[in-house]
This record gives sequence, structure tokens and C-alpha cells, in this order.
Amino acid sequence: MERKAHYALIGLFTFAVVAGAFGFIFWLHHSSGKKQAVAYRVIFDSSVSGLQVGGNVLFNGIRVGEVTNLRLDPDKPSQVIALLAVNKATPIRSDTRVGLEFAGLTGVASVSLKGVSPTTPLIEREEGEPPTLKADPSASQDMMQAAREVLNKAEEVIAANQEALHQAINDIATFSASLARNSDKVDSIMSNANETMSNAKEATASARTLIDNLDKRTGDITIGVNKMTATATRQIEIAGKAITDLAHNPQRILFGGSGATGTTPAPTPARTTPAPTPARRQPQ
Repeated sequence: MERKAHYALIGLFTFAVVAGAFGFIFWLHHSSGKKQAVAYRVIFDSSVSGLQVGGNVLFNGIRVGEVTNLRLDPDKPSQVIALLAVNKATPIRSDTRVGLEFAGLTGVASVSLKGVSPTTPLIEREEGEPPTLKADPSASQDMMQAAREVLNKAEEVIAANQEALHQAINDIATFSASLARNSDKVDSIMSNANETMSNAKEATASARTLIDNLDKRTGDITIGVNKMTATATRQIEIAGKAITDLAHNPQRILFGGSGATGTTPAPTPARTTPAPTPARRQPQ
């Protein structure tokens, strides 16, 4: 039990330290931002659907602050009062346009400030009261109003092209009916197409086999040609050597002999035997 109690205390202490660190960072961030921010009041004459406390305040598309409060005007229920905390370096002038800006189709709105003239004097501030800005009436429309306008424009486009759309629908219906009437032919065409694809695959396989065989035959022919070339080269070398030897020793044609260089000795003439002398007879 004591070990479990120690583990619980360690866990609580760790959680407290982490929470305190996050709280300090949050306080430091917001306190530093508020020191550099000034308050403004914006009055909207219609719905501000999508705008929430903590929403962004954009000046020419750049975030310069946030919405700190939203409330209704008790004297004028049709108006909405929004309090803004804006960076004091933001050049908000008397002709600055105020409206709402929506982030795509998410419906999240931001207060949009847009500068007009650089020579217009800045808004003067009074002690204890934030300056008041008036939003454009057309800038307070909500997302539903914008969607309705888009749908109205789409309806106008459809009405202007009603005949063309009707003709397109009739063409689609005619094409569908023609397909229904010729469904058998379509099936036959699809079958023929499948068969053609199969034949094409077989032809491709046969072509690959033919190419492989051709490559093999080409290799064999190349080897045979190389062998014949080597044999012819050797024969030419032998013939060239024989011609060279003949040029150096032309007597070989007449007397034969080896291919050694030098003159061949002349043949030795045959010896002749003298005829015998007849014997003389003695007188008796």
C-alpha cells in the first residue's frame, strides 16, 4: 500500500509540474500579446454567423489580433458589437473598411480590415473608451446568404440555357434507348473485342518467341562467320608466306629444295669412262 501511495504522489507531482509549465507558457504568450495590443469596437448591423470569440482579425490578409468579446446591443437588437484586440502598430484609419472574411466552405469567419488611403489620419483614441468602427452592411452577410446568392445565380444560368439542357437530356435519352435496342450487338462487339485482345496477346507472345529465336540464329551465324573469317585469315597468311619465300628463292621452281635463302649448287657433270685400247697381235 505504501508503494502505491508513493507512485500516486509521484504521478500527481509530475502532472502538476507539466500543467504549470504549460500554464506559464500560455500566460507569457498572452500577457506579452496584450501589452502590444489595443482595443477596438466594431458594430455589425446584421448577422455575424461563423464569428467566434478568439477568431482572427486580419488586416489586408495578415493576422493582427483576435476577437475578445461578442455581444448584442440592448438598445438595437439588430446590431452586434465585437471587441477586438489589435496590434498597436496596425495603421487603422477612419476610412478603414471592416467586414467578415470566411475561410473556404468551413463557415469560420474572421474580422477583415482593409486599408484605403495612406494620407487619411489615424483614428484618435479616447481615455477609457475604445475607438468604434462601423462594418460595411454588405460585409455582414452570413454563409447561408452567400450560398443563396450562388444558388440564385445557378438558377439564372439554368433558366437561360433551358432549351440547350433539354436537348442534351433528350440526346442522352435517345442514346440510352439505342443502346437498349442494340444490347445484343453491343455484347457481340464486346465479345469480339475480348477475342481480338486475346489474339493480340497470342501474337505478341509469338513475336517475342520469333525474336528470341532470331537472336539465337543470329548469334550462331555470327559465330560461324567468325570461324570462317579466322580460317580464311590463316590461309591468306600461309599463301602470303609462300609468295614471300618464292620471291626470295625463285630457284625452287626449277630445282626444288627447301625454302632456305641462298643459291643452290649447280649439279656435278657425270664422269665419262675412256674406251679400251685394242691389243696388238705379235708376229709369228
